[in-house]
Amino acid sequence: MGEWHKTGCVLCAQNCGLEVLVEDGRMVKVRPDKANLRSQGYACRKGLNVIYHQYPADRLTTPLRRKGDGFEPISWDQALDEIAEKLQSILGDHGPRSLAYMGGSAQGGHMEAGFGLGLLRALGSKYYYSSAGQEFSGSWWVFGRMLGKQYNVAIPDEHAADMLVGWGWNGMQSHQMARAPIVLKEFSKNSDKQLVVVDPRKSETAAIANIHLAVRPGTDALLARAMIALILEERWQNQAYLDAHVEGWDRIRPWFENFDVKGALKVCQLDFDQVREVCQLMATRRWCLHPDLGIYMGRHSTLNSYLLCTLGAVCGIFGVRGGNVIPGMVMPMGFHADERNPKTWRTLATDMPPVAAGSFPPAVMPEEILSDHPERLRAVLVSACNPLRAYPDTHAYEKAFGELDLLVVNDMVMSETARLAHYVLPCRTFYESWDVTFFPWTYPEVFLQLRRPIVDPPENCLEASQILTRLADRMGLIPDIPETLAAAAEADRMTFGAKLMEFGAAVPEALPRMPFVLAKTLGRVWDSAAKAGLWGLLMTAPKAFRKNAARAGFETGFDQGDRIFQTLLDKPEGIWIGKADADNPMDGIRTPSGKIEVFIPELEAGVLALTPEKEAEDLTLPEDFPLVLNAGRHMKYNINTMMRNPEWNRGKRACTVAISPADAETLGLSDGASVRVTTEAGSEVGELQVSDQVRQGMVLVPHGFGLIYDGEVYGINANNLTKNTHRDPLGTPLHRFVPCRIEAA
Repeated sequence: MGEWHKTGCVLCAQNCGLEVLVEDGRMVKVRPDKANLRSQGYACRKGLNVIYHQYPADRLTTPLRRKGDGFEPISWDQALDEIAEKLQSILGDHGPRSLAYMGGSAQGGHMEAGFGLGLLRALGSKYYYSSAGQEFSGSWWVFGRMLGKQYNVAIPDEHAADMLVGWGWNGMQSHQMARAPIVLKEFSKNSDKQLVVVDPRKSETAAIANIHLAVRPGTDALLARAMIALILEERWQNQAYLDAHVEGWDRIRPWFENFDVKGALKVCQLDFDQVREVCQLMATRRWCLHPDLGIYMGRHSTLNSYLLCTLGAVCGIFGVRGGNVIPGMVMPMGFHADERNPKTWRTLATDMPPVAAGSFPPAVMPEEILSDHPERLRAVLVSACNPLRAYPDTHAYEKAFGELDLLVVNDMVMSETARLAHYVLPCRTFYESWDVTFFPWTYPEVFLQLRRPIVDPPENCLEASQILTRLADRMGLIPDIPETLAAAAEADRMTFGAKLMEFGAAVPEALPRMPFVLAKTLGRVWDSAAKAGLWGLLMTAPKAFRKNAARAGFETGFDQGDRIFQTLLDKPEGIWIGKADADNPMDGIRTPSGKIEVFIPELEAGVLALTPEKEAEDLTLPEDFPLVLNAGRHMKYNINTMMRNPEWNRGKRACTVAISPADAETLGLSDGASVRVTTEAGSEVGELQVSDQVRQGMVLVPHGFGLIYDGEVYGINANNLTKNTHRDPLGTPLHRFVPCRIEAA
C-alpha cells in the first residue's frame, strides 16, 4: 500500500496544493489537495503531470567535470575544491565584478536565493541575474518610483472587485493568480461583474470576456495614453483620489490634454465607442488591473507599465479594496535598488542598473561576458535555471558562455546550459527537499507552504542551498562555529536560538553569514539548509511581517517565529501565515511623499513621443519581415523548461507555429504543413497550426521547447528567434513583438 503526501506544484508561481501517492519510494499518482487554503482543490494539467518533472531521463546523480567535449564524474570534495580555487584565482586577478550569480527564480523553491546572494555578496560582487530581470525590469522599476520599492508589486484584489481588466494576459492558460480559470469564468458569467480583456488576439481568456479590445500588436502604450486623455476629456477622473493620494499629477496632466484620441485609436485599430465604454466603466466600477507578459515583454515595455499605472491612478484603483494593492509578504521578491544612488552597481558594457528588485536583466549578460573591459564577467554560477532555453538569443549565450573562465551549473538534469559548463553539480528535486516560495499573490491573507521531502534523493544529490553552503565553506567565508553551538542544534530550537544569539553577539562578523551558519548547524541535523534558513528567517522577521502574523492569529512574542515554523510543520497543506491591514491598504506605499508619485521625469519624452503619426510610422514592418512574432505563447502544454519529457504531451499539438486563416491563405500554407519561421536572430522549423484565435499579421510560437531529451530535440526553441539586443531600455526582451516571416520549409 502506498501513502498520500500533501505537497504543492513546483511548476508555476501559483504552487497549487497537490497530494502525491508514493509507493515503494516512488511518486506514482497526483491529485489536487482540497485542504490547500489558496488553491482549494484546484490544479491544472501541468501540476497533475508533475511526475514527469520528477523523473526525467537526464537526471544528474554525481558531480561532473568537463573533459574535452564531454564530462567525467568526480567527488564532491574534488569538485568544490577545484571550483573554490578557480573562483579565488579569478577574483584575485580580475576583482569582484568578474563574478555573477544567476538563479533565485525557481518556481518551486526560493530559499536557494538567500544562499546564492549570500555567497555573491561575501565574494564582493553585486551582479545578480534572475528571471525577474527577464520579464519585469520595466514594471518593477515603475513600481519602485511610483510606490516606493521595486518589490512593491501591486496585485489585483480580484475578490473585492466587480470588474477585472486583463491586459496582455491569458489567464485561462497561464494562471498568474490563484484558481485563475475559475475566477475568470465567475467574472465572465456573473451579471454583476465584468471581464475586460485587452489583447491583439482572441485568446482563451478573450474568448470568454464581456468586452474584448483587440488592440493592434505593439500599440498598448498608445492606447493607454489615449484612454487617459479620453477620461480627462469626459471629466471622469477620480479627482478626490488624485487630490488625496497622488503626487505629481499636475505635472503630467498636460501630457494627456488636447491629445488626438480618435487618431490614436485608429492606429490601434479599435472602435472609439467601445474604448469609450471601457473608459466609462473604469470611471464607475470597482476594478482591478491584471497585466502580464503581453505588456511587460511587448513593444514599449516600460512605457506600457507606466501608462497603465497612471491610468489606474487616474481612476483611483491603487491602495483601494477591489483595486490593485500591495500585498503582505513573508519575504519581498528581491530588494530595492535605486539606480540614482551612485553606490548602485551598473553593468560595465551596457550600463544597465539592477531595476527588477535588485536583479539585472539576463538579456545583457552575453555582452557583459564578451566585452573587452578588464573587469568583464569571467565566472558565472548558474543555479536552478536554464538560460540556454529561458533567456533571449541562444546563439549569443552559447558564444558568451564559451568564453567564460568558469561556468558552474547546479541542476537536477543535464540541461542545455549544463552541457556548456565546466562543472555540473547535481541537485535534489523539490520533492526530495524542504523548500518554500514567497510569491505574494493573495490579499489580504498571506499564504505559505513548507514543502517537505516525499521521496528520497539519489545518494549524491544535494539541495542547491547545501551546495552553495559547501562552496562558501571551501572559500573560508563562514566563521568558525563553536562546539557549543553545534551541540545546541541537537537540542530544542529555542535552546539553539539562545546559543545562536550569544554567538552573534560575540562574533558580529557572523551576522551577514547567518544563513550559512544555520545551514552548518540546524541544517546539518535536519539535512536541509533551506529548512534551517527558513527557521532563521521567521525568527528574525521584520516588524511588518510580525504585525501581519499577529493579525492571522500568531500572537507577538520572542517565540512568534518558532510557533509559526511549528505550525508550518504541522500543516503540510500550508497556512495563512499573515494578514495585511485591509483597513489601511495604502499602508505599503514607501515613497518620500507617502503618496503615489506619478511623475517620472525619465519617461516624459517617451510619453510625449507616443503620437498617432509617429506610432503609425514606427509600426511599419520591414519588407523581409512583414509579420509580428509572439515568441512565448502561453498554453496548457508548456511550462518553462521544467517538464522535459515530451511524453506528458503525447497526442497533443503542443509546439506549433500558429497563424490566422487569412495569413495561411495569403501564404498558400495549410494546417499541419512544415514551415520555417525566420527573424533577424535565426530560423526554426515547425508544424503549422491555422487558428482563428490568431490575429491576422501575427505568428505565435510557444516557449519552453527545443529541449534536448534522450538525445533528440523536441519542439522549437523560441530563443533561437530572439536577439538579446531587441530589448527595452531597461533590459526586458521584447519577445511579444519580433518582426518575422514564414515560408514553407
